[in-house]
Amino acid sequence: MSKSARRPAPPPRSAWWRILWRSRRRLATTARRVVTWGIPGGLVIAGLVLAMLSRAPAGQAILSGLAEQGLRLSAAFGLVVDDILVEGRETTDVQTIMAALAARRGTPILAVNPNRAKQQLETLPWVRSAAIERRLPSTLYVRLVERHPLAVWQHNGKQELIDRDGEVIPVTDLSRFARLPSVVGAAAPKHAAALLAMLAREPELAARVTAAVRVDDRRWNVRIDNMIDVLLPEEDPGDAWARLAALERENSVLKRDLQSIDMRLPDRFVLRTAAPPPKETGPGKPRLAGKSL
Repeated sequence: MSKSARRPAPPPRSAWWRILWRSRRRLATTARRVVTWGIPGGLVIAGLVLAMLSRAPAGQAILSGLAEQGLRLSAAFGLVVDDILVEGRETTDVQTIMAALAARRGTPILAVNPNRAKQQLETLPWVRSAAIERRLPSTLYVRLVERHPLAVWQHNGKQELIDRDGEVIPVTDLSRFARLPSVVGAAAPKHAAALLAMLAREPELAARVTAAVRVDDRRWNVRIDNMIDVLLPEEDPGDAWARLAALERENSVLKRDLQSIDMRLPDRFVLRTAAPPPKETGPGKPRLAGKSL
C-alpha cells in the first residue's frame, strides 16, 4: 500500500476546520481528563457543599428537608416496611424490639438505621448481640443472640442473675428464677458453668443441688436439699461427685440425718451428723458427731 493511501483525508479548506483538525489529539486528551476527573471532582465539590450546609442551622434544615423528601419518594416507590423477621428471640419482649427498631408497618425502610437499631437492641438485658439487615424492598431482618440464665449469684449482700459466661443479666425481679441454683463467692460466676456441667453428669443428684459456695477460689462446697453440705476436693471433683452418686444409689446416704459430707480426702468420706436439738433446760452448746466411710 502506498504512503498516500495510508494518510488520512486532507482537512477541509475552512480555517475553523483546519484548526480543529490540527488540535484533534489535544481535544481527545482533554475529553479523557474531563471523564476521568470531572465526575469525581463533582462529587468532591458536592461533598464540600453538603459539609458546609450541615454546619449552619439553615443548611441543616435544607438537608433535613431534602432527606425527608427523599424518604417520601422512596416510600412512593414501595420501599416501606411490610414485614419484620426476628430470629433467636426467646425472652425479649416483641414491643421492646419494635421500639428499638423505631419501625412499624408502613415506615419507609430507608429510614431505619441498622447501626443505631443494633446499639439499641444490645442495651436490652437479655440481648447479647444483634444484627439488623434491610432486605429491600420491604423486609427488616433481625437476628438476636440472647443470654441464658444459669444461676443466681450471691455476693456482698445482694443477688444477681448470671448467664453461662458468668456475666450479670441486669434484671431486677428474680422471683421467676427461684429454681435456679445459687452460687456464692466473688469468683463464683466465672467457674459456675464448669461446676454445673460437672454436676449434671449425675442428673438425679444434680437436681437436688440448691447452692454452691466457691472456697478460696480453689474448690466448691455444694449444698444438697438445702440441708447437707458436700465438701468437694480441689483435685478431680468430678470423680468424687460420681462416687457420692453411686453411694446414694446403693445406700441412700443422703437420707440420713447429716450436716455435711467431707470428700476432700481421696480414700474416704467423712460424714458429720446433724447436731441434736438443744435441751430446753440446759444452756450448753450442741455437740457434733462424725464418722468416716
